[in-house]
Amino acid sequence: MLHCTRASALLLALVIAGTAGNAEAQIPTTSKGDVAIDRMNAEKLRATMRELWGEHVLWTRDYVVAAIDDHPSTSVVAARLMKNQEDIGNSIVPWYGKEAGTKLTSLLKEHISVAVELVGAAKAKDSVKVSAADKRWHQNSKDIATFLSGANPNWQAATVEKMLNEHLSLTAQEATARIEKRWDDDVRLFDQIFDQIMHMADALTDGIVKQFPNK
Repeated sequence: MLHCTRASALLLALVIAGTAGNAEAQIPTTSKGDVAIDRMNAEKLRATMRELWGEHVLWTRDYVVAAIDDHPSTSVVAARLMKNQEDIGNSIVPWYGKEAGTKLTSLLKEHISVAVELVGAAKAKDSVKVSAADKRWHQNSKDIATFLSGANPNWQAATVEKMLNEHLSLTAQEATARIEKRWDDDVRLFDQIFDQIMHMADALTDGIVKQFPNK
């Protein structure tokens, strides 16, 4: 079973360490004296976003593995996964306020709740429940995209929804591969999931930096 322990922490540390160069090219500044501070703040934001969304997929994978294997840690992992949604919601509070943070947390917790239903239905091979949950999962993605685009014009709703739907598709494929014991596909898909979520985290960072270049 894959747990977010030392190996995962090391992986996140390596990801965060490699963000500085990416952030530097994205910072719009107007005063030479503020350039260093702006870049430093943007790099911190990028590292935070990558860490939080990296945890999102790592704990999601831990949950998928635990739930499919009927592991006794399943409920504890689920609680930690829900905590990650609160952390992501809180991360936007400095820019969009507490109400927005609470709203995003609620939408993300719905995203996880539906994912839990979907995994259970897939494991039980209940195609009717799988279809119903998948439909609600994609509606939730649309709701998240609509919310984010309303907060930041740099986050186009169609673009955000596309990224979220890519995340859903890869996660569903990963869970299916796990259920069917296709281990090579299981590992390959998680690599894709992690790369895709880093791309999404960076897109969210870029949107905030553009909207608040001096903050």
